[in-house]
Amino acid sequence: QVQLVESGGGLVQPGGSLRLSCAASGSIGMIYNMGWYRQDPGNGRELVATMPTFGSTDYADSVRGRFTISRDNAKNTVYLQMNSLKPEDTAVYYCNADLYSTDVRYRGLYWGQGTQVTVSS
Repeated sequence: QVQLVESGGGLVQPGGSLRLSCAASGSIGMIYNMGWYRQDPGNGRELVATMPTFGSTDYADSVRGRFTISRDNAKNTVYLQMNSLKPEDTAVYYCNADLYSTDVRYRGLYWGQGTQVTVSS
């Protein structure tokens, strides 16, 4: 069974920084892509950043230059460094992994449980 567990959310003032982490564990054969999405009340889930194992990193226009995605492939972990945070960055942040699970022999999208990020003074 595959699990994604996020950590690092919280309350921060505008202009501040936070670092989110997401560790994937379980019967993982291959990870093709890991990324971060976010959702605030009344809106759908939107892509924040994605980092394929083979390919180019991509960011939403609203976070480019402020957020940085990185991965530690040995730990199956993805990070999101968020700087110069704005109130409009307030949302629940979800990590996502496109991976092959060896126990069910299935490649699919797996999601973390979400972590709240609140930017407010």
